[in-house]
Amino acid sequence: MKNGFFQLVHKEDGTYIRLIPPEGGGEPLSLDEVREYLDTRGILYDGGSLKEALEELSSEKLVQLNGSYAYPCRESYTLRVSPDRMRAVVRFYAPSAGAEEITEEELTDELRAKKIKNGICLHNIEQFFKDKCYCQDVVVAEGEPCQMGEPGRIEYMFSTDRKAKPALREDGSVDFHHLNTICPCKKDELLAKVIPAVYGKKGCNVFGEVTKPPAVKEARLKFGKNIIPSEDRTEIYAKVNGHVMLVSGEVFVDDLLELENVDVSTGDIEYDGSILIRGNVFSGYSVKATGDIEIKGVVEGAMVESEGNISIARGMNGMSKGRLKARGHVVSKYLENAQVFAGGYVAAEAILHSQIYAGSEIEVTGRKGFITGGKVMASKRIAVKTLGSAMGASTVVTVGVNPELKMRQAELLKQMQELRKQIANIEPVLRAVIQKKQLNISVSDAQMKNVRQLAITRVEKKRALEKVYTELDELEYVLEESKVPVVEVSEAVYPGTKICIRDVSMVVKSTIKYCRFTREEGEVKMAALS
Repeated sequence: MKNGFFQLVHKEDGTYIRLIPPEGGGEPLSLDEVREYLDTRGILYDGGSLKEALEELSSEKLVQLNGSYAYPCRESYTLRVSPDRMRAVVRFYAPSAGAEEITEEELTDELRAKKIKNGICLHNIEQFFKDKCYCQDVVVAEGEPCQMGEPGRIEYMFSTDRKAKPALREDGSVDFHHLNTICPCKKDELLAKVIPAVYGKKGCNVFGEVTKPPAVKEARLKFGKNIIPSEDRTEIYAKVNGHVMLVSGEVFVDDLLELENVDVSTGDIEYDGSILIRGNVFSGYSVKATGDIEIKGVVEGAMVESEGNISIARGMNGMSKGRLKARGHVVSKYLENAQVFAGGYVAAEAILHSQIYAGSEIEVTGRKGFITGGKVMASKRIAVKTLGSAMGASTVVTVGVNPELKMRQAELLKQMQELRKQIANIEPVLRAVIQKKQLNISVSDAQMKNVRQLAITRVEKKRALEKVYTELDELEYVLEESKVPVVEVSEAVYPGTKICIRDVSMVVKSTIKYCRFTREEGEVKMAALS
């Protein structure tokens, strides 16, 4: 394979150019390249004729450039080094007919003069002087690129997915007994380990300059209570039996508090960890936990609050005074006369005359799958079999952005600005003292004491700012998910039911089946459920 090339021919009646087409699939001659060659040597030519000749070039052609005699042009080349200095390329041009050719020694001398000394491609150079392929790039030097490394990472030996939902059985009922929301662990069990970073290797460009790969970071295990680290802190183990959680990148193990019932024999329960109640939570009592709460029986008119998830196997009759509040998800066989707040989703087989809010979704499925009476709200989606009641019970469903989340977002943004301002006020003072130290200017003990306190304060403010960033990210995720709110009814919605989507609403006038409601063009629109 050879590229097309050209050669000057000097005759008594003027200067000519021989145009040679490519062979074996080589690249055709470039008009711009020919023009640049002629212009740099001051050779006059008719650009139109030259362009026409190149466009019609199918076999060797001789074209007159001008009527003047020009001195012969010896064999030449251009030398280019890539921007990353990793490759040097030479492009050779044929000498005028009968003119002098360059030597291999001249080329190597030129490379040395340009200080190109690493990765010289002697084979490519020798091949050119053997075959003489013009108007074709020849790599004459090639550096060794640095090898990229890989940052360290952490491998967790437990599931870090906290979004397990109840499974649907073959008979249509929902399995509320095997939710897999808790990751149990045994004492001395390996929980996580560090996979070390792979460090890159240095390279060298054609000028012999060493190139370094970007630095990679080693991963570091973060852990809290009930954890035993290995001596080199590359592995962590459970100190006690319990369950393991990953919160904001930190692994910790909670002991699991197990109770038969919450009643007169226990009083109110408040626990730093997760709670398993094998029986019931009776009316008038409260249960609070920093972890998950799992209740195998029923909940009456009680208060249950969790920083994690709440699951109730046999359901809740709140007696108009019971309340559930979870930062995560709430899963209950049924919810009746209850108030429920969930930062995540709410899942149940039936909801009756209750006030429900879910940060993401409400799913009412299973054999019953109805919402009757009360108000239910979700940021993103409500999915239900039957909505409302043939008896006309007042039922309101609302989907869209939660005002509480918007208010919290505004509050966090204000905190962020204030923390940034406080940090910005501290840093000039610290820099000024550092500069004084560098210039050997004395600093009083009182000033140094003040500077140390400021440094501690800056660290505390930065930590607080990181927490604000994390919560803002979480809020942004919830608000993002609620951009296309929808109500889905897989069986029937009864007259009198009110559908609210963000700032618009509609009251259903007649029984409708298999439908979905969305907000379009400032109105609640209904469509067939796909």
